[in-house]
Amino acid sequence: MSIDTSRPGARSESPLGAAPTAAGRNDRITPRPHPWGIVTWAIGLILVAQLVYILFTTPNFQWDVVGQWFLAGSVIKGLLTTLLLTVVCMAVGIVVGIVVAVLRLSRNRLLKAIAVAYISFFRAIPVLVQLLFWYNLAALFPTLSVGLPFGGPAFFSVHTNDVITPFTAAILGMGLSEAAFMAEIVRGGILSVPPGQTEASIALGLSRPRTFFRVVLPQAMRFIIPPTGNQVINMVKGTSLVSTIAMSELLYSVEAVYQRTFETIPLLIVACLWYLIVTAVLFAGQTWIEAHFAQRRPSFSFRAFVGFLPIHPRATRPRVPEPPTGGDV
Repeated sequence: MSIDTSRPGARSESPLGAAPTAAGRNDRITPRPHPWGIVTWAIGLILVAQLVYILFTTPNFQWDVVGQWFLAGSVIKGLLTTLLLTVVCMAVGIVVGIVVAVLRLSRNRLLKAIAVAYISFFRAIPVLVQLLFWYNLAALFPTLSVGLPFGGPAFFSVHTNDVITPFTAAILGMGLSEAAFMAEIVRGGILSVPPGQTEASIALGLSRPRTFFRVVLPQAMRFIIPPTGNQVINMVKGTSLVSTIAMSELLYSVEAVYQRTFETIPLLIVACLWYLIVTAVLFAGQTWIEAHFAQRRPSFSFRAFVGFLPIHPRATRPRVPEPPTGGDV
């Protein structure tokens, strides 16, 4: 801040060490450390140091065993199965979810009721229960057939156990459940687009399907991508549930190892490390995609990552210098 130079005999004064602006003023904000900032950082560093100390001084972690099995063939095969299951289930969830979201927004009451019933049913049943149900579907329907309804002749039939394998049961149980959540995410994104966009597109001669895929959906993506990224991360972690139906994914692979070697903790650490690596990569990809649709540069700065911590400095105005005395003018 400076003294008003419009008065005769007044001159511009700036704080020591600060460069005045072209107008003779210095508007730079001087941050003042938060009073609890040092305490917060001290507590955080002590906790981190204690964690590192525990990790490297506790022999029961058996880091040599972790390194031995981290890149083992069975573990890598389970990891690839986890990634494949994540991709397939999310593809099913996104495609079916878009269809259900469109039906949910339809003016047809029957289609809207079907969409509401689908969402309500699959969101209410836990995923683990759905996996067990689909895996044991043969107990309810020994054979699956295609033919005329109401007990008519069947054109094609097959044993249920030949169709419902652990992989198929996992896709049905997790994919259809994910579609219910994706339907609400897509519906919220579509509702975020102003109705005038649809009206203007139809007025220009675009059909409703073309308007939806070329005008509405691209604008809704900036609201759909963030929760979808979270759903993908949750799907990666949720694939561990398929170990209950004897599918050899990451968790089932390490379980098969430590049931033979009785090295439970090191093998579980191997699974945790791979889950951390995969989710970190997905988080980075989600950030880049969000930046693309938001038309901004992605930021991976440390300040943005720990921005939730209450250690931000408070902005204060620079001290106003004392006005010059009459003898100094």
